[in-house]
Amino acid sequence: MRRLPLVLATTLVCGALAAAGGLTGPPPPAPTAPARPTAPPPGGALAAAISADRQHLRARPDDAAAWARLGGEYVEQARLTADASYYPKADEALHRSLTLAPTGNTDALTGLGALANARHLFAEAADHAQRALDSAPLHWQAWAVLTDARTQLGDDTGATDAAQHLLDLHPGTASFTRAAYDLEQHGRPEEARTALQRALADAYDPADKAFCHYQIAELDRNAGRPADALDGYRRALAADPAHTAALAGQARAEAALGRTDDALAHYAQAAAKVPLPQYLLELGELHESLGHSAQAAEQYRLLRAEADLAAANGVVDDLTLGQFEADHGDPATAVRLLRAEWDRRHQVLVADALAWALHRTGADREALDHAEFALAHGWRNALFHYHRGEIERALGRTAEARTDLSQALDTDPRFNPLQAPLARSALAELDARQEEDR
Repeated sequence: MRRLPLVLATTLVCGALAAAGGLTGPPPPAPTAPARPTAPPPGGALAAAISADRQHLRARPDDAAAWARLGGEYVEQARLTADASYYPKADEALHRSLTLAPTGNTDALTGLGALANARHLFAEAADHAQRALDSAPLHWQAWAVLTDARTQLGDDTGATDAAQHLLDLHPGTASFTRAAYDLEQHGRPEEARTALQRALADAYDPADKAFCHYQIAELDRNAGRPADALDGYRRALAADPAHTAALAGQARAEAALGRTDDALAHYAQAAAKVPLPQYLLELGELHESLGHSAQAAEQYRLLRAEADLAAANGVVDDLTLGQFEADHGDPATAVRLLRAEWDRRHQVLVADALAWALHRTGADREALDHAEFALAHGWRNALFHYHRGEIERALGRTAEARTDLSQALDTDPRFNPLQAPLARSALAELDARQEEDR
């Protein structure tokens, strides 16, 4: 089989595209969301498919394939609605399938891996995916689940290897979007853009097209090009008006452009449709940056409520709660949560969050080690540089702090409505001290 190197040189990518299905049916809001063994239809069609499969299973309760399909549909419905109550239903359906067909049931095992990824049980997801691949090495959906799990576990080499296998087996939207995320994390955003453009050229489903436009817009937004990002988010919404992540992205870009009324309205619409903690946090921080204390507090209250609901349905998300507590709650609680997350996975997002929580409690020497880990792979992340810069400033490492704070603002001058202004103030203070010392 011809291999497609993950370097993704344009000529190789263009020559390698083949017909492929969608990323995961309707694509996930981030490249790390789970793939499914089948591709349930989106929106109202997905609800109709669930209803049809449930009716079928009432007549044929011994149909293992139908139980696996229903489990995948429940996982997808949870993703589309942010309703974690679908996860226990998915768990029951997938295990029912595995009980009926305990050997060679790659769809059920892959579905359980997707479910575990959705619940942030990434080691469990990797185990399910590997079990599926042990019996079906060419099952590309299991490679997609394994790529996502290894990425979130911080298994850098393993994630790249899985992404490469996925490219070899299924060079389409699913593989190129995951390769793009791998490339971005390794500080290669232009190659990531090339991969996403190839994924877009290969996409035929409106939701897949929207996802590709959205991810290209995210590259622009993270590189400090909010006007280009806004155009990309709008392209995503034109392809699929139900793409809630693009609606939240539009709000993110509008906030960066100073169009705060539009941003507040679009954030509120996105959070009303799919109340993900990320949207609630971003809306709360935008309110807080504008001095809307009561509105910010309400979004933070809703975030805690959503986190409690997710936990009650088997989701383990100490990362999101830890990030929230570090800036808007109790930093000591944030450290406790994030140490637990770090024990489960040495991933760069966790490293950065733990570094920042430790800094907020005054443990800057330990914090610096984690901040160094977060940036070691080359990801051009303004927030990571800001956090390391503040930690270095607290340790009296003024030259390093100036470099990191400058890098944060050069990468994206409006990376966060609360912390970007603090980065500018900190850098101005360091510059003023340097002038005084001359």
